[in-house]
Amino acid sequence: MAQTKRILVACGTAIATSTVVAIAIEEALRDRGIPVNIRQCKASEVASLVQGVDLVVTTTPVPSNLGVPVIQTLAFLTGIGKEATIEQIVKALGA
Repeated sequence: MAQTKRILVACGTAIATSTVVAIAIEEALRDRGIPVNIRQCKASEVASLVQGVDLVVTTTPVPSNLGVPVIQTLAFLTGIGKEATIEQIVKALGA
């Protein structure tokens, strides 16, 4: 079984938007057989929560010098470019 990947999903308030994104990522990766553990947070919390994660996916700007890949996208909200973003996530996870 593949190693569980850890993803931090951030939005402005860590309520609605990050939930939509987290669910979409979890479903897409599960369909690809990639186990994932997703944590949601506010964009302002990313720097303090990034340790131990494999990837940050955010809907709003966050620092780029976090030491892990960061994908900023609205694709899960608009549907535009969603599949390309999922592939970008898979690639960033090395899965």
